[in-house]
Amino acid sequence: MASHKSAKKRIRTTARKRIINKTAESKIKTIVRKALISTEQETAEKLYKEAVAILDRNTTKGKIHRNTAARKKAALTKHFNSFQKAK
Repeated sequence: MASHKSAKKRIRTTARKRIINKTAESKIKTIVRKALISTEQETAEKLYKEAVAILDRNTTKGKIHRNTAARKKAALTKHFNSFQKAK
């Protein structure tokens, strides 16, 4: 266990950051999953835009790596474009 005052503070701050990062990661996973399983074009478009916005926001904040966001956006775009070709 930490005995220095600064070490105790570091434990508190990392605990807060862990919670914040976990919620952000969970939100990303949920919205991407919902967007990829959508079957209607209208809902897919809405979820696509929301997912891309969330990915971009978390990338700029440093929550996820930019290549990870790009990979997820590419998968989302591919899924969304499949509705365009189906018409």
